[in-house]
Amino acid sequence: MSVDGNKTLVRGNHWLVRNVDGLKSFMRIVFGFVWLVDGYLKFQPGMSQAFPQMIVAAGQGQPAWLHPWFSFWASVVGANPAPWTYLIGAGEVLLGLAVMLGVMRKTAYLVGILLSLLIWSVPEGFGGPYGPGSTDIGTGVIYAFVFIFLLIVNAAFGPSHYSLDWFIEKKLPAWRIVAEA
Repeated sequence: MSVDGNKTLVRGNHWLVRNVDGLKSFMRIVFGFVWLVDGYLKFQPGMSQAFPQMIVAAGQGQPAWLHPWFSFWASVVGANPAPWTYLIGAGEVLLGLAVMLGVMRKTAYLVGILLSLLIWSVPEGFGGPYGPGSTDIGTGVIYAFVFIFLLIVNAAFGPSHYSLDWFIEKKLPAWRIVAEA
């Protein structure tokens, strides 16, 4: 492929292409670490008592048609917040470990999309309410896009050599069903 008529860009010699396996694994591991830390924070003292208030606060100022959504979650979580807080925390820790270690990547990414959107839609209140002065759409939706990006990278560049899936697939080829996009 000619770049400017004089120089030729050889795909195999481009730094990014030569290092794509290590770079995609590095980004996956860093993102998994973020989820691991986020899950760990759910187990801090006082978090389960604060969780219902996060949901109530997220519903404040939202459009009237969203009030039933927040009322439902506030009543469900408010009745007994500890199991919900610890369930979400455990889910985030497990998701973080799966992403970091590269185990069941496709499944982990799909679960990550759903969990990110659930977090975005309940305690983050869809990033809203939106109005004058709104500057942030929330992190959950961005996390969902990162998981989609990881799925695309996995599909485009193939299996990661720096993952447990790589080793499991050598012994158990059917593992690709849960590991590869």
